[in-house]
Amino acid sequence: MKLNELKPAEGAVKTKKRVGRGKGSGLGKTSARGEKGQKSRRGYSHRRGFEGGQMPLVRRLPKRGFTNALALITEEVTLSTISAHFKDGDTVSVASLREKKVIAAKTERVVVLASGELTCKVSVSVDRVTKGAREAIHAKGGKVEEPAAK
Repeated sequence: MKLNELKPAEGAVKTKKRVGRGKGSGLGKTSARGEKGQKSRRGYSHRRGFEGGQMPLVRRLPKRGFTNALALITEEVTLSTISAHFKDGDTVSVASLREKKVIAAKTERVVVLASGELTCKVSVSVDRVTKGAREAIHAKGGKVEEPAAK
């Protein structure tokens, strides 16, 4: 077998539908669009969700909820993430996490979760540390500093 003898498997390649090429093709005259109507005309398309004049589903369903503008933007940071970005003796704070691009610039509050394994001794000073994360940090010889009340 040579490269120039390669062929796709039988039935793998469909032939393109050539429309508007005479009656004998079976797809001449109306080009497989049927007779009259909007769908037979050129440039036909309707907007997403259009249901032929019936009230669309998107408008039949009620609006739900709202976005609280006063909510603090909170992000969760795991112990494995801290291990990946910090070395022994480092301080983990909102500013240092932001600096290392671990959290978004708009983040206002950080919660440390006990997911993964902590491999370094760090000092953590964030808004909240879960019980399991606190135990893991103390077990490695690190410390958790509670922030001053805002």
